[in-house]
Order: sequence, then C-alpha cells, then structure tokens
Amino acid sequence: MAVGFPAKTTYANGDVFSASDINDTNGTLNLLGSSVAYTAGKNRIINGDFSVWQRGTSFSSPSDDTYSSADRWKVSRDGSPTFTVSQQAATPAAITGYDPQYYLRYNVTSLGSATSFGARQRIEDVRTLAGQTVTVSFWIKSDATRAIDFYWQQNFGSGGSTTVTSSAISMGNATTSWQRLSKSFTITSISGKTIGAGNYLAAIIILPGATQTTDIWGVQLEIGSTATAFQTATGTIQGELAACQRYYNTMVSGATNLMVGNGAFYSSSQLYVGVFFPVSMRIAPSLVATSGTDYYAADRNAGTDLFNSFSIAYATNQTALIYNLSEISSVAGQAGAARTNNASASIAFNAEI
Repeated sequence: MAVGFPAKTTYANGDVFSASDINDTNGTLNLLGSSVAYTAGKNRIINGDFSVWQRGTSFSSPSDDTYSSADRWKVSRDGSPTFTVSQQAATPAAITGYDPQYYLRYNVTSLGSATSFGARQRIEDVRTLAGQTVTVSFWIKSDATRAIDFYWQQNFGSGGSTTVTSSAISMGNATTSWQRLSKSFTITSISGKTIGAGNYLAAIIILPGATQTTDIWGVQLEIGSTATAFQTATGTIQGELAACQRYYNTMVSGATNLMVGNGAFYSSSQLYVGVFFPVSMRIAPSLVATSGTDYYAADRNAGTDLFNSFSIAYATNQTALIYNLSEISSVAGQAGAARTNNASASIAFNAEI
C-alpha cells in the first residue's frame, strides 16, 4: 500500500492541500504490509518455530490425525509405520540468519506400508486467507534428497459445505542441508459456502513414504507472492505460548507438589476445585487428566487426603470446576489446596479444533 506525499515542500499557515498536491506519484511511503519483513500477525501458522511442546517432547508411532507433536501440530500418516515425532535442540546458528532453539523431527525406522507422512495445522476460521494469493515457506533437512509436497484444505465445520482440498503442490526437494522451500498459490474463495461450527483452514506438509530422518523448522503462511523473513505468529516467546494455550493448556505435569487449585469439600466424599486458565480458550474445554493410585492430594485442616483422579463438572472458556467423588474422604465444609502427589500426574484442558 502506498500513500502519496504532496509535491509542495513549504506551506504557509492556513494552506490547504489540493488534489494536485496529494497524489500517488510524488514521494510515496510504503506502509506496513505483507512485503515488510517483520509484521505482527503476518504468519498465520502458530508455533511455526516449534518452540512450544506442552504435551511432551517425543511421541512413538502416534496415530493418524492426532495432536502428538509440538503444540498446534497434528501428525498425518497411513499404514502401520514405526516412527518417532520429536523435539530436537538446534545447534547455534544452524540456519543462516536465524538461531532456532528447537525443530521438529520425523524419524521413520520401519515403513509398514505407509505411503506418506505429514505435519498439519488447523488454522481457526475457514475464512482465513480465502480467495487470497499466499506463500508457504519452511526450512527442511533430510538424510537424503526427498520430494516434499504441500496441501491446503478448507473444512467448513459441522453442518457446513463439503471440504475443499487442493491438489498436491510440489515444494521441491529436501536435501542433507538446511534449505528454505517456498511456493505461492491462490486459496479458493468461499463465496456461496455454508460455514458451520469448528471450521478451519488446514496447512499440510507431506513427507514421502520412506524410512527417513527429516527435520522441519520455520513454517510460515502469509499473504503475498513472496516469502518474507520468518516470524512467529505473535513475534514473542510469551505471545506464542499464549496463542497455543488458546487451544490446549497443560496446567500441571511432570512433578509432585504442583498446585492444582483451591477447593472445598461439598460433603465428606466430594471435593470440588476451581481452576482459572491463563488465557481465554477457544471454547469451553474438555479435561485431559491422568489417573493412578494416590496421584493427587488435598491438604486441609493440618491433614492430607490422597486420591486418584479428577473429573470435570463444568467449564467456560476461562474457568473450570473439577472434582473427585470416589476416593476422597474428609469433612464437609473444610477448604483445602489440591496438588499433584506423583510425577506421572497431569492435568490439561483441550479446546483444539
């Protein structure tokens, strides 16, 4: 976008710009747009640098279409391969001009009839980039030269129009050195489509069906026909975590004595605990919690009650009430602080698309 500056360089008090003074041919100023290297929000991919891993850092032979990866990233695969999706620490200055902390690795050791593998992200709202010319780019490295494809998909949600999926877009070849692949294309207009709940635009990177070790970093999807300098969706470390927590929030995991929340005993066998999310989630989430003997504890009235699990009573996109009605035993009306009592205890909330 350009804004014209007037050709006249000096003005007296009370002068007024005329149409000939203000034009688009003299002294133009380029404002922030898709051509600028660093612009907040230009990248529609969240966690494109694979910096956030709330669910874990290594996943063994995950199922197809599951969030068994870095935050916001789903695994795609067919057949029955043996493979690992994992977080890898980058060496300093591994990618020229950048200094990534982590990258994503697919390590396939047995093919098991699989014909392809994929890393996909569901971008909230199918309206995103509809009818626009866009560019996808990412850095990739593999143990051999491998052809890489990309697809986009418009899913119109529950009760919406039929899903639209692009043809394969050839990105070129991954080689044994880090290199950036990019491709421009136009996403179909959604004019006349019916949009239902849970709609999204999917971005899908496809790896070939082969035993391989392939690394990916710096995924970007932006408006325009040029791949500009990589930037995360929010441009900050804390912003990227918050963007991920809109969809999935791990509240406690991996240690004992982690605070779950303050609660109260509704009866001698009913403990309710209120929790507050660090950011507003996309929708009221579901509870994802591990259970096991004495995984949790409630400290109250100079004593401790141990119990095995939590269930969810209700939730909004900002808060939830979780409870235990089966293993707890205390005194009605007493207040207590709930915490983890085992390193395997984990509580998370899921509002993914």
